[in-house]
Amino acid sequence: MAMALRYLWPLFLCSPCLLIQIPEELMEPPVITEQSPRRLVVFPTDDISLKCEASGKPEVQFRWTRDGIHFKPKEELGVTVHQAPHSGSFTITGNNSNFAQRFQGTYRCFASNKLGTAMSHEIQLMAEGAPKWPKETVKPVEVEEGESVILPCHPPPSAEPLRIYWMNSKILHIKQDERVTMGQNGNLYFANVLTSDNHSDYICHAHFPGTRTIIQKEPIDLRVKATNSMIDRKPRLLFPTNTSSHLVALQGQPLVLECIAEGFPTPTIKWLRPSGPMPADRVSYQNHNKTLHLLNVSEEDDGEYRCLAENSLGSDQHAYYVTVEAAPYWLHKPQSHLYGPGETARLDCQVQGRPQPEVTWRINGIPVEELDKDQKYRMQRGALILSNVQPSDTMVTQCEARNRHGLLLANAYIYVVQLPAKILTPDNETYLAVEGSTAYLLCKAFGAPVPSLQWLDKEGKTVLQDERFFPYTNGTLGIRDLQANDTGHYFCQAANDQNNVTIVANLQVKDATQITEGPRSTIEKKGSTVTFTCQAFFDPSLQHSITWLRDGRKLQELGDTDKYFIEDGHLVIHNLDYSDQGNYSCVASTKLDVVESRAELLVVGSPGPVLQLELSDHHLLRQNQVRLSWSPADNHNAPIEKYEIEFKDKEMAPEKWYSLGKVPGNQTSTNLKLSPYIHYTFRVTAINKYGTGEPSPDSETVLTPEAAPEKNPIDVKGEGNETNNMVITWKPLRWMDWNAPQVLYRVQWHPQGTQGSWQEQTVSDPFLVVSNTPTFVPYEIKVQAVNNQGKGPEPQITIGYSGEDYPQVGPKLEDIKILNSSTVLVKWQHVDPAQVKGHLRGYNVTYWWEGSQRKHSKRYVHKGHVVVPANTTSTILGGLKPYSSYHLEVQAFNSRGLGPASEKTFSTPEGVPSQPEVLHLECQSDTSLLLRWQPPLSHNGVLTGYVLSYQPVDDGVKEKLSFNLSDPELQTHNLTNLSPNLRYRFQLQATTKEGPGEAIMREGGTMALSGTPNFGNISAMAGENYSVVSWVPQEGQCNFMFQISFKAQGDEKMDTSVHYSQRSYTQLNLQPNTDYEIRLLKEKVLLHQMAVKTNGTGQMKLPSPGFATEGWFIGFVSAIILLLLILLILCFIKRSKGGKYSVKDKEDTQVDSEARPMKDETFGEYSDNEEKAFGSSQPSLNGDIKPLGSDDSLADYGGSVDVQFNEDGSFIGQYSGKKEKEAAGGNDSSGAASPINPVGTLE
Repeated sequence: MAMALRYLWPLFLCSPCLLIQIPEELMEPPVITEQSPRRLVVFPTDDISLKCEASGKPEVQFRWTRDGIHFKPKEELGVTVHQAPHSGSFTITGNNSNFAQRFQGTYRCFASNKLGTAMSHEIQLMAEGAPKWPKETVKPVEVEEGESVILPCHPPPSAEPLRIYWMNSKILHIKQDERVTMGQNGNLYFANVLTSDNHSDYICHAHFPGTRTIIQKEPIDLRVKATNSMIDRKPRLLFPTNTSSHLVALQGQPLVLECIAEGFPTPTIKWLRPSGPMPADRVSYQNHNKTLHLLNVSEEDDGEYRCLAENSLGSDQHAYYVTVEAAPYWLHKPQSHLYGPGETARLDCQVQGRPQPEVTWRINGIPVEELDKDQKYRMQRGALILSNVQPSDTMVTQCEARNRHGLLLANAYIYVVQLPAKILTPDNETYLAVEGSTAYLLCKAFGAPVPSLQWLDKEGKTVLQDERFFPYTNGTLGIRDLQANDTGHYFCQAANDQNNVTIVANLQVKDATQITEGPRSTIEKKGSTVTFTCQAFFDPSLQHSITWLRDGRKLQELGDTDKYFIEDGHLVIHNLDYSDQGNYSCVASTKLDVVESRAELLVVGSPGPVLQLELSDHHLLRQNQVRLSWSPADNHNAPIEKYEIEFKDKEMAPEKWYSLGKVPGNQTSTNLKLSPYIHYTFRVTAINKYGTGEPSPDSETVLTPEAAPEKNPIDVKGEGNETNNMVITWKPLRWMDWNAPQVLYRVQWHPQGTQGSWQEQTVSDPFLVVSNTPTFVPYEIKVQAVNNQGKGPEPQITIGYSGEDYPQVGPKLEDIKILNSSTVLVKWQHVDPAQVKGHLRGYNVTYWWEGSQRKHSKRYVHKGHVVVPANTTSTILGGLKPYSSYHLEVQAFNSRGLGPASEKTFSTPEGVPSQPEVLHLECQSDTSLLLRWQPPLSHNGVLTGYVLSYQPVDDGVKEKLSFNLSDPELQTHNLTNLSPNLRYRFQLQATTKEGPGEAIMREGGTMALSGTPNFGNISAMAGENYSVVSWVPQEGQCNFMFQISFKAQGDEKMDTSVHYSQRSYTQLNLQPNTDYEIRLLKEKVLLHQMAVKTNGTGQMKLPSPGFATEGWFIGFVSAIILLLLILLILCFIKRSKGGKYSVKDKEDTQVDSEARPMKDETFGEYSDNEEKAFGSSQPSLNGDIKPLGSDDSLADYGGSVDVQFNEDGSFIGQYSGKKEKEAAGGNDSSGAASPINPVGTLE
């Protein structure tokens, strides 16, 4: 059809609605497009404009009715009709009050053409003149103080809502409150008047928004008579005046209920709904609770509402019975339709309202009751039905519904046309879809009668045989669960009685997008990092993308680039906070499909702060109780396990919080039991499994009343620090136990066993010194807390003692039992308790080495100490030097100090020696080795010789060769007949008559095993007249002698023998700025060769040889220097001895083979230093070595007893104190140390 097409109107071929193109020459039924509102109020000077516009083809003609009578605007004086196309509107000008009232009435517009008539709704035109207050004489209102009064307003009536204001002559608003109220009717109500209400200018103002006019009533003079006896009275309702009333509320509109009462005291208003709860989301109370506003009324709001006015004398009430009704509203509004010849037309008109609206039908503006009865329409359940319609049946119908609250009108046309079938969807469209989805192939057809549609495949067969294919009534073909083989061509055919048309649709099925690995829900701690993964498969021919969402919003839109990191299908969120928790979605999408995988992120952590602390039940403070309540803390996704309640006292400890206890996590209040006289400030902290949250803000501070102490001091002790006193001490009460601003201590005492009165003294400090007491006498002691409110509970009695004196006797020693060469058992008898003069704390055992039984042993004194508990009378002394003499002292001690000593001397038997100090291996040849060693430092007896053992290493030979060297003075031994290719393990032991001692071991081989000597990292450096040659000995290479020679050109060479193990050699007396050749030789075999040049500016000329260079002269000078050095050493030793020793004593001071470095002086390990040379541990030069004697006292040692015991019950230790300080500076002979301050323990 070659003709111009255009868009016309929504046309219902079937469901849903289609916007179609139809031929331009088709006519169009009239449709009202614009009209005036249903109610039109006009005021003087306003132009009156009634609108009515409509579309249609051919051109629409308009006509009007007023109050059901034909109205011709063009023939009315002062009326101007609009000449615009499609408009029937007109305007009335020259308005005044009389002129406007002449045009009042109900108007209706009709728009008609050949196809029918459309009708507007009713337009009610109301004219209102300028408002005026009627003339009246206002008399003064006289009332006695305390009575109620109503000042009337009665404004002129108006079609539009008006506003009422009460003001005075100064245009100031009358203040309104619970006592003075303006009602909805404009009256001013006084529940009771006061003398301050006495004014002559109460003026009611009425504001008319329509005319933009404010008018005022004559002033009212309110005269209040003062009285001295205002009479109380119960409430009485001033509005409404009866006990009940009935109201009708419209659905969807607001409801306003009001109650105003009088009485003295001024009543209060409450609102109740007996039939159910108030709708809290839609109800509000205004005007000091006197007015109830209910928004958007619905059927459920139907029922009784009651207002209750109350004061202290009684109450009054009013019941509102509200019935909810509704203006008509649509359930199914009739719609315009296009029909073909022979079809059945049906227009549905269903409405609802309360009361039920009356429904009437019109055809082309004429009520159906007034039409001929032979029409072929029929009415059925509110529907208008026409069968077998023809073009002549085209019409415009009106459905009108009316009840007392309003009117509804709908125009709908039936248009019967005859058109050939036409497919509106473009031909050869291509549709893309993915496997598993549903494809929709469009085929929108138009025609009259409505064409039939069918979908065919390329072979002309219907596609509906496959249950996956399903048609829609609008012609669309749906294909569900798409498969790859559904790709192809599909044909849509539309036909009616006039023609047949076909189009083709092309379908391409693509691979569906799949998320192969999606994000997983997780729970993470605050501050951590979380990673979500998203991997997806896409059809390769489609462009694709992966997008991350949080709670439905793209992360890119959130803008936090530092927190979110997205790359290669991974989302990383750093530094998690609670605001980061939510649902995170990975969205994989193409233009055809979208796949989403979602994961939930929960961020957990310690709870948030507790808020809104509140203290209640303050009256319980007299019983030292208060109730603490708080709002629950945010648990941060981990249940709160408990709340901790703490307090502080801003007066006594403002910075420290103390715990009052914990309550379960589901509890938000608790009764606290408090202590007297504390300025309590509380805080609450929530705790879950992730930790403790932030504390709440501080509560208000409350002070509990004072009270007598509830506790007494603890740890009461009585001890003397002098022989004639007793110091009573105790642990003072904490400030929170004072129960008052300060606390004192009542101290009572008397000798134990006496029946006399108690001595007492009240002090503030936590101690009291009782003087002039006998030595070591028991006392009964009581300490009681007191304050200005009274005394604490009766205190318990504690036994204390006056000061102690030194023990008077020493313990009686028994025989000393020798256990082995280094251990003895010492026993003694208990001392008499009466002679202890105090509490026996234990026994102090002191012992020291006096000398070795060997000749020439050195005299070196080192004292050992052992502390033994009071209930033990023996101890084992271990770690002694074998073959030595010891001196032993045992003393009892108490808290005062040491008593007199019991002494004894004992000797230890001979033992085995320690290992030899050094063992060196020197290569002699391919089959021999020279062994060199140093004797042991500790002989522990008389050396009888050595035992030498050796055996090959790692050759399978387990036999060990061993032989005795019976010369104790021997220090070298040459081994021959060794295998040149074996490595040997050598073991050397010194022996006494008790047997061999600890062995020293070395491994090595002969020269053949070592091979050619290797000088690793050898280097030479030179100064001006010297040179240093350095090398690193090879591991496993035995020691040997070799020669180093230095030779300059033209000079004689200088040779020196050097040991391989000494690592470096320095050659002196070289010439400056001279080149030297350095050669290393062994048995004339060159081992290494190198060159070096000395520093300097030139070669010095040496003087001619003289006697000073002769060897005999050099030896003579060396001997003199050596003798002088020996004399200086002897003088130094003599001075250090103070000149008190004989020549034999001096010999004893020489270093012998038993000297060794001194070990740390620790308890339980007797130091092996009695034979150490003075050269390594020299007494001070002044010789001030104080021996342990009876003049040692507790003051010399200080400290209290710190007791540790061995398995046998003994306490062993050394002591540090004043004596050790006196022995400092290299003197290893320590003086006696205190038994009550041991430095360590013996094992």
